Amino acid sequence: MATGVPRSPIRSVSDSPPITLGYPGKKPAEEILATTPGIFEHVPTPNANMRKRLYFAENLSVLTSLAQDPGVCGKVRLVYIDPPFATQTVFHSRKLAHAYEDVFEGADYLEFMRERLILLHRLLADDGSIYVHLDAKMVFHIKILMDEIFGAGNFRNYITRKKSNPKNYTRNQYGNIADYILFYTKSANYVWNKQVEPWTEERAREYQYVDPATGRRYMKVPVHAPGVRNGETGKPWRGMMPPPGKHWQFPPSTLDEMDARGEIYWSKNGNPRRKVYLDESPGVSVQDIWLDYRDAHNQMVHISGYPTEKNINLLRRIVEASSNPGDIVLDCFAGSGTTLVAADSLGRDWIGVDNSPEAMRTMLHRFEHGTEPMGDFVGKQTPKRKATDTPLFAEPLPAENSKPVCCEVSDFTLFASPDLASALRSMTLTHQAEPVKRDGKARSAKAEA
Repeated sequence: MATGVPRSPIRSVSDSPPITLGYPGKKPAEEILATTPGIFEHVPTPNANMRKRLYFAENLSVLTSLAQDPGVCGKVRLVYIDPPFATQTVFHSRKLAHAYEDVFEGADYLEFMRERLILLHRLLADDGSIYVHLDAKMVFHIKILMDEIFGAGNFRNYITRKKSNPKNYTRNQYGNIADYILFYTKSANYVWNKQVEPWTEERAREYQYVDPATGRRYMKVPVHAPGVRNGETGKPWRGMMPPPGKHWQFPPSTLDEMDARGEIYWSKNGNPRRKVYLDESPGVSVQDIWLDYRDAHNQMVHISGYPTEKNINLLRRIVEASSNPGDIVLDCFAGSGTTLVAADSLGRDWIGVDNSPEAMRTMLHRFEHGTEPMGDFVGKQTPKRKATDTPLFAEPLPAENSKPVCCEVSDFTLFASPDLASALRSMTLTHQAEPVKRDGKARSAKAEA
């Protein structure tokens, strides 16, 4: 296998001319940032909490308003968005209610996204992160825009997610079972909580050796790394120099200490290798191909019924990795509310935005009734409430190989643009009045509150 030796670039990234994307109608960033902030009406909720906000409004107007809010602007730790993909498709819920139209294309789509990305960059904290979920059609265009807005040096990962089971295509092309997530940060110093996958026998195969003294499993790894160094790690150790073009991973004094502890393996030819023990690692570091977060694919997976709904454990991974408890998580294409539920269950504050009436109905229902097993598509879906003492906003968190977990999403504040406020009030009254079966009796949630 070929290996490369790192070297200093001829010039730094900051000195290189940026690559930009040109298209008709591209506005100056200053004009976008000067957009008039939206005005919103507060819709009363039982347990209002301004640190958790749900907006029923067009998201550009909300973002411009939040950019004027000193409690939010520059303080958002994590943004996740799953925007339209420019598919030229009208989406409906599982019950065939109109959800949203993905009809932008070309330059219109790019400017639609760019306006929002510029404002999201303004809202992010200096140590914040953004994840943008897309498919293959526009992901490369949006990456160039994000390089412009966030800086090419702040690109972290191009994550590939397996979204479905294999497809038996009748057309002449490979099966399309992946979509993509662009991960950027606002600066080089950002919140990062390393994610690992637990050890399994399959993943632990490389730990094929057993220490006869302790019975501990270990693997052997080199004690050198690529690149020449002129300091301590470039000096001889035990009469040996590092291999050509390499340096020791540790100073010779540290290698002596490791050898004294029995952590160095010496081959018959006298070559040193470092012992890495299985029991000292919590798991395998997560890589940039994610296979375990498919969309709903069997009758037992819990869903809200909203189209393009994402696996909640996908969002839990992102929230855990790029934020801490108490941080603000923002999703301005909130859809079914998966990001908000994941953030809430992990002790984060959140801001959600959507202008689709079906999305708002879905989120309000989900916050109060939770999600339901997908079941048979042709079968009648009967909403069921858990028999708990307090019928407020319970949300099961499905995992493909783990027991569902419940989280409470009851303390949030609702806002709406003036033209949508009346509709939102009707939705909240409807959900408060929905019947709740308790010991065989039908009662209203409003009466039980």
